[in-house]
This record gives sequence, C-alpha cells and structure tokens, in this order.
Amino acid sequence: MTISGFTIIRNGMLFEYPFLESMRSLLPLVDELIVNVGISEDNTFQKLQDFSNSEGKGKIKCFLRDWELSKPENKINGLALSEQTNFALNQCKGDWCFYLQADEVLHEKDYHYFHNILKQVDKCTDIDCVLLNYYHFYGSYDTLQTSRSSYRREIRIFKNNKGVKSIGDAQSFRKNGHEKLNAIISPMYIYHYGWVRTPEIMREKTFHFDQLYHGKEITSENKQPWSGDNYRYKRILGLKKFHGTHPVVMQKIISQKNHTWDFKKLPLTWQLSDLKKIFLDSIERYTGIRFFEYRNYKIISKDFQHGHIHNSHNL
Repeated sequence: MTISGFTIIRNGMLFEYPFLESMRSLLPLVDELIVNVGISEDNTFQKLQDFSNSEGKGKIKCFLRDWELSKPENKINGLALSEQTNFALNQCKGDWCFYLQADEVLHEKDYHYFHNILKQVDKCTDIDCVLLNYYHFYGSYDTLQTSRSSYRREIRIFKNNKGVKSIGDAQSFRKNGHEKLNAIISPMYIYHYGWVRTPEIMREKTFHFDQLYHGKEITSENKQPWSGDNYRYKRILGLKKFHGTHPVVMQKIISQKNHTWDFKKLPLTWQLSDLKKIFLDSIERYTGIRFFEYRNYKIISKDFQHGHIHNSHNL
C-alpha cells in the first residue's frame, strides 16, 4: 500500500502560511509529496526547493505553475483553488491520497493511528475516505474557534481509485462529479492555523482572497477589503482556551510570534441571528451531536478508536 501526499501553495511567505511546517508534518506518512506551487510574488518556490533538498528525502515533487488568476473564471468562489488542487491530485500515484492545505499541520502524537486505520479500511469496499477532526485556532495559538461556524471534520485521506476530485474552493472532495464519499471518523486532528496571523497580514490576505472569491481588484482607493473587516480579530461566539500541545514542527514559529491577543479583554460581538447558533451549540455540548450540520461526506456507522473499527453512535 502506497500513499501520496499533495498540497498547493502560492505566496506562502508573503501571507505567512506555515507551509513548510505542514509538509514537514506530512512527510513521515507518505511515499511521495506532490506540491503545486503557483508563481508567487515572494520566494516561496526557492524556500520549497531548499526544503526539498535538505529534508525532502527524495519524496517531494514540485510543479511550478501559472495559476492564471487574471482569468475571469478564476475569480469566482475560489474555484481556482480546487482546479489547482486537482492538478496536484492528478499527479498522485499512491493507493491512498493524503491532502493538507498550506495552513494545516499534523501532530506527531496522532501518527500511530494512521497506518492502523488504512490497514483496516483498505479492503473495505464501502469506505472511500477518512475524516480528520479539526482544531481551528483564532487570533492566537492558545485560542480555539469551536462554534458551528467552523467545520469540525473534513475529508483529508481517501482512496485514489474512485474518480475523487476537489470541489468548490478546495475544502473538500466528491466522486464522479457530485457523489459524497462514504467516510469513517478517525481520532486524528488537523491543527488549522489559517486565522493566526498578524492583523496586517490578515488584511492583505483578505484583499487577495477578495479577488479569488469575488473578482474584486486591489486598487489605491481600497481602504478596506470588499468583504469587510473580518480580518480583525473579534470576540465572536465559540471561542475558548486551548490547553493541549502543538505539533513539534510548529514550536519555532510559535516561539517567534510577534503579536498577542486575548479575546477575554474584548466585548462579545454577536448578532440577533446568532441566537440560533447559541441554542444549537448548547445542545451539542450536552449531546455531542451537531444538528443540521452541513457535511461534504456520508458517515457510515463505523469509526476508529483504540486501534479498531467499531460501530459509532455519536456522529
């Protein structure tokens, strides 16, 4: 059984993506790592080449590409991201594929689950993919966003033989164009650091993503991103302190952090429409069930705990 890792990255240094840390966390688990590198405005490609030469162990295959982001069709709903993700996926030769986005990192404490899971599900014809859980960090490395506004699981590991393709803005996958994948829940976690940057970098990234999602160009008159001030950290619903440990590969970045943020010092920001979230979040806390959750997959009645697949009652 062989495993292909794959990812995409563009302007990784400019927007402070922990892309090298992400790849470093994935390398021990894969036989090859496919990287689609968009032509950037910084030295992302050079950094990746240096990383490949020093730590890649011959596994990393880089493809430097023009993502053609000036085309109108590449300025709608982030669809350019799934297109580029699918290019990387098409290069994968393994029996299984493991996808990480450039701000997603694996914790070494979960490595032991990985091969045990794949050995058990490899011959299960009714299982297409493995779901990983998420820690979404927000504003700082010790704050989590836990409300239903954040997805709690996603497809990151799947069989490479069922016409699986990235969809939308590359958050998830479908097979044969529209079919949801049959999924099993794993105990592994993704540490998602997409919302842990300085406010200045978050602002610039938001300008850039307004182009990818809404076709809004950056001009000298732009004082605020078209999509608003979401780049500003606020005391939103669902924030709580993180008391666990971070992946070893993230320790250097965390020790060098150059901004602090304590959500408890800010007033709570909420809208009348958040009352529904408050009600449903309270039910989830007591039952463990997230009602009306949108899923890009179909959970079959099995999950993986303590080294074995078994029936799951808490989906």
